[in-house]
Amino acid sequence: MKGTKLFIGLFFWIALLATGQNKAFTLEEIWGGNFNTEGLQSLHSMNNGTEYSVLERNKVDGSTSIEVYDYASGEKVKTILNSQAISELSGFQEYTFSSNEDLILLLTDSEKIYRHSKRGVYYFYDVGTQKILKLSDEKIQEPTLSPDGKKVAYVLNNNIYVINFETGQEIQLTDDGKKNTIINGITDWVYEEEFAFVRAFDWNADSNKLAFIRFDETAVPEFSMDVYGSALYQKQDVFKYPKAGEKNSTVSLHLADLESMSVDKINLGDYKDFYIPRLSWTQKADILSVQVLNRHQNDLDLVFVDASTKKASVVLNEKDEAYVDITDNLTFLQDNSFIWTSEKDGFNHIYHYDASGQLINQITQGAWDVTSYYGYNAKTKKIYYQSVENGSINRDVYSIALTGKDKIRLSKKEGSNSADFSADYTYYINYFSNSTTPSVITLNKAKNGEIVREIKNNKAVLDKLAQYDVRPKEFSTIDINGEQLNAWVIKPKDFDPTKKYPLLMYQYSGPGSQSVKNSWYSSNDYWYMMLAQQGYIVACVDGRGTGFKGAKFKKATQNDLGNLEVQDQIAAAKYFGGLEYVDAERIGIWGWSYGGFMSSNCLFKGADTFKMAIAVAPVTSWRFYDTIYTERYLTTPQENASGYDNNSPINYVDGLKGKYLLVHGSADDNVHVQNTMRLIEALVQANKQFDWAIYPDKNHGIYGGNTRLHLYTKMTNFIKTNL
Repeated sequence: MKGTKLFIGLFFWIALLATGQNKAFTLEEIWGGNFNTEGLQSLHSMNNGTEYSVLERNKVDGSTSIEVYDYASGEKVKTILNSQAISELSGFQEYTFSSNEDLILLLTDSEKIYRHSKRGVYYFYDVGTQKILKLSDEKIQEPTLSPDGKKVAYVLNNNIYVINFETGQEIQLTDDGKKNTIINGITDWVYEEEFAFVRAFDWNADSNKLAFIRFDETAVPEFSMDVYGSALYQKQDVFKYPKAGEKNSTVSLHLADLESMSVDKINLGDYKDFYIPRLSWTQKADILSVQVLNRHQNDLDLVFVDASTKKASVVLNEKDEAYVDITDNLTFLQDNSFIWTSEKDGFNHIYHYDASGQLINQITQGAWDVTSYYGYNAKTKKIYYQSVENGSINRDVYSIALTGKDKIRLSKKEGSNSADFSADYTYYINYFSNSTTPSVITLNKAKNGEIVREIKNNKAVLDKLAQYDVRPKEFSTIDINGEQLNAWVIKPKDFDPTKKYPLLMYQYSGPGSQSVKNSWYSSNDYWYMMLAQQGYIVACVDGRGTGFKGAKFKKATQNDLGNLEVQDQIAAAKYFGGLEYVDAERIGIWGWSYGGFMSSNCLFKGADTFKMAIAVAPVTSWRFYDTIYTERYLTTPQENASGYDNNSPINYVDGLKGKYLLVHGSADDNVHVQNTMRLIEALVQANKQFDWAIYPDKNHGIYGGNTRLHLYTKMTNFIKTNL
């Protein structure tokens, strides 16, 4: 291959294979979770900085408990509560401490709504008295304790309620909430999916004010889908879904004062057709921060609202020719100066601004991206973050002074490292894996990254895999269309470079995504190994538009989704087809969601390159997808019709020559089955033969029971028959 070969731990795998029994992987084992790694569930760093708590489940009786461990020794310190000792609880799924850790909020009977949202029955447990109180007999959303632990706010039936524990009084702050009309304090479908948050309210530091966003969905078009179930008649799920170019919810900011019992609408300024993707109170109890984003998502204002005067002022503005990414990295320091991340110099970096929005300094800089911001230690004035400084397929944890000096690489092993810091930043838990090492969890010193002890090593997974014919990933960079693209390849057992092998390519290619990374395996990777055991080469290439190589590379596909990405995949297939050991007549491609959009286009536009394709839950026209995601990259269909139509698979069905499998879940609230139905109709009218499958009542993930096993069996058989 052209470029630099990065064979990760290949000698390790040679040794492993030499001692293994070369068992073949089976789909039943892969989707039965036989090779899953273990992690830590619901970890919470205790305020004392020396202990942490985790949620543990008894596999025998199903009871759950909150156990506290000492960071340094790993010894159990105490059990805070066990559901066995509480008659009202058979178990709980989540827990949240109050700020002083006197109260614990417990979630039971959880019911998933969409990707991030849920409702459930919640209880409060008083650690001191060991008494428990049910918050409501009804299933509620997003209960959140006030900073002083004396109140809780939650949403029920699209209205916000507050309970005062001292007085026992329940206050209903809003009364206009109504399904598919008005939502208070909870995001609508498109905000939840694309801005990735659900709770749209926040307490101030003094616990006497609550800011919230109100969504008026009245003008948003409705989408409906049948849910078949097992009854004689199906049901219909109807919800507001703004497709590209259609009306969004009208959003407004409101401020509730719990002392004066007033609720005021805040005038943010002269904005039209805008989003409020984030709101949070600053360190000052009367200053609220609000992020206001235009519909094109390339002009963002950070607005401060003075709660006493209700006046709003812009303190920071970010503009970009393409789009501005929304993050949760905004952090206010004690003096109300703040940490902010931005791509304004071409790479994602950390900046420090004063309380008025004036730049103090750029903290990180270089031709690499900061990938996560972990926090700020006020005592040492250190910032902790994750970045790709050590190669775009790797992740490392760093510390750096607020001044931008004294940077230390805390993680030592090459691969994927992430961190969870103790409350006082004395320690952090490091989660490490790479393509030869399953997840290793260690306790490290935040000062220098020194390992204190190992928490979990998942060696049992390696021991189990030693029996199997494991196929390692070989990482490389390849020269495609003038760019050095990251790639991995999995080769068959007893690979012989003088033989010709069929090739299956996997890719996703969505803006800012990454499929080629140095981390431990997913279930798909085991499936690829199974295919490799049966004589296939499997490969993946991250083309233009993917992430962690700077803003220019990521935003190269702006206003033209599916053009450069498809060019890169076709060129990569031709590159592989030019290798002596790849059969250029037997190249296939598959993908899910954006990847299904891509695999369809690759087959339709690259008919002479690809013999077959599988598309799972694909977008087939961006006109069918939601406003926030689609318009971020394409603007609206009214403004950029060619950007929508020139790369939509439904417009290129005449190019189909190879074998094609199309799969969708009928209850996909994200990428609607409408996409597949419209593509099916286009293929039928073009008299193109193809295979397809609809999974009843399955969402975008297409899972539950034997569903994944059935799907991957179908895809495996399709590949073996047609490639």
